[in-house]
Amino acid sequence: MSTSLSSESREVGLAGENDATSLVADPPQHVEPPSPDQRARQKPGVRLGLALGGGAARGWAHIGVLQALDEAGIRPDIIAGTSIGAVVGGCYAAGRLEEVTEFALSLTPARVLALLDVHVGSGIISGDRLGRRLTRNLEGFIIEKLPTRFAAIATEFNTGHEIWLTRGSLVDALRASYALPGIFDPRRIGGRWLMDGALVNPVPVTAARALGAEIVVAINLSGAGYGRGTVIQDFGGEAELGALAEVVTAEQERGLLSPVREAASRMRDLFRRRRGTPGFAQVMIDAFNITQDRITRARLAGDPPDVIASPQLTEIGLFEFHRAATAIAAGRESVLRALPQIHEVRELAERSFLARQRTA
Repeated sequence: MSTSLSSESREVGLAGENDATSLVADPPQHVEPPSPDQRARQKPGVRLGLALGGGAARGWAHIGVLQALDEAGIRPDIIAGTSIGAVVGGCYAAGRLEEVTEFALSLTPARVLALLDVHVGSGIISGDRLGRRLTRNLEGFIIEKLPTRFAAIATEFNTGHEIWLTRGSLVDALRASYALPGIFDPRRIGGRWLMDGALVNPVPVTAARALGAEIVVAINLSGAGYGRGTVIQDFGGEAELGALAEVVTAEQERGLLSPVREAASRMRDLFRRRRGTPGFAQVMIDAFNITQDRITRARLAGDPPDVIASPQLTEIGLFEFHRAATAIAAGRESVLRALPQIHEVRELAERSFLARQRTA
């Protein structure tokens, strides 16, 4: 069940030395209404919401999405973002899209590495250096005072609660939403340890609707991976075993292997050298990506958006943040493809809204 985070939540349960195991009382299950500032800026008519999905470096595509929508005269009334979607969406809601675009386009492989402060902790990267640079122009922004209604999605450690960060510091909310488990340290907000929202809601259509959007346009960063996540119904390891047998035979002919145990050991070593094994970080990222893709499919099937755009991003690695130009172009192209459908849906919704107004 989705939860709107309260900064005044009362801590309950064990008050032990380990804060990660203590629990916080769940606030009432409701979404706060728009703030007075947000209500004053609301225009009458159908409210359009954006659900910006997670996807690490591929999330720079959201910049192109928002640029293309602006050029088409479409400004969202509500934005719900997960992980990198929260970062780009939060910058847009705060009027700082240009700044984050300049930052993304300035990245090179060397600059990306310089921003990753490796340490031993809850994750292999503390995220402090990256967080400070990424949110440099966002200090002092409060979510409920933003001109656009905004929510960042996070996951609570230990309970698995889906947390909608709709109030409080924008910077804290963004850093919690992109805290990839095992990679970035979780963030503590209001007595809760929070991590990447893509664990529970990778493309937050439900949050956008709950915040008041009558039309939801979803941007799914993992939706264009054709040929991925299927079922291989008949598979065995015969081909690999055959290749290994050839390696062993060649070694035996050269007289390098004699005892059976030594032969098995050398065979494993040769297999690793020739085939290669994925590194720790790559295993973590790929496992997270696969899980996110499956969760996304299930969530979108349960609450489908009115329009969905899926940028073509399969060639961009999840940590290739230096490829922002390619991702931005892909995001822009995905919106241009979806614009006819967006216009059609908005027109139908506006007609329905006017009909209700006349009969009210």
